Amino acid sequence: MAVTVKECLELQLLEVEMLLSMFPKRGEFSLDADAVPSIQRYLRDADGALPPQLEYRIALHVGEAKVKVELQVLLPHMYPQVAPQLFARSDALHRQQQLQLNTRLTSHISSLDSGDLCVCEAVQWVKDNTLPFLENCKASSECASEEVRVKEALHRMWIYSHHIYRQELRKKIFDCAKKLNLTGFCLTGKPGVICVEGLRENCEEFWRVIRYPNWKHISCKHVENIETEGSIDNLRLFHSFEDLQFQAHGDYGLRNDYHMDLGQFLEFLKQHQSGHVFQILFGVEGKLSDN
Repeated sequence: MAVTVKECLELQLLEVEMLLSMFPKRGEFSLDADAVPSIQRYLRDADGALPPQLEYRIALHVGEAKVKVELQVLLPHMYPQVAPQLFARSDALHRQQQLQLNTRLTSHISSLDSGDLCVCEAVQWVKDNTLPFLENCKASSECASEEVRVKEALHRMWIYSHHIYRQELRKKIFDCAKKLNLTGFCLTGKPGVICVEGLRENCEEFWRVIRYPNWKHISCKHVENIETEGSIDNLRLFHSFEDLQFQAHGDYGLRNDYHMDLGQFLEFLKQHQSGHVFQILFGVEGKLSDN
């Protein structure tokens, strides 16, 4: 008998209860305030729209020095029937070692039986297996030089929203991009488009921050990842994070008619070697006017 989304979400809530009992102190378990209530509302009325995927962070302390390691968890609606998305990060690890740690964590979780709750298992695995990486980083005199030899990668995310109007939301977008050293742009109006480029972990952090607590009409339409042996700055298409606004069509007094001129937007994309993204974002091939 096939397992339903409702059954999976019920199991996810049970696991959250277990984790809250394991990590009762302030700051140990971070979860959006509306995450559990939104799932509970869906469970009471399964005919409604699916709630946002459950996402939370667990702060762990490893070794005698109590080094902080944060485990980030994102649960697909069909977890535990499908694997969770897990990522362990620590300021005490350089990027290559963090990558190795997460590769082994993913491998371990994939070896477990499908259908079993496994976040608690992941927590224990991170506690048991992070220390050797921390010790290697501290002991190795080649740690810094190894970091230099690792290939850099520029991550670029193209994000689409039905609209972007609110000033507080735009401020959040720009503040977050600046904090994470991301370049790109935010196209205000209807539709709304955001592009961010930089280090992968910074782009993913930006995506996590802006789409919560509950931005419903937003999706990441396209991702580019480009490796280089030099600086990722040489691969950036944008030199800053721009506030992009074009002439709008429609009545300015009617918020829902505040449509941006997509012809100007297409020209902007082509000027930044990104004309191909227009079709990905809007599902149609862009054509510039001859006028």
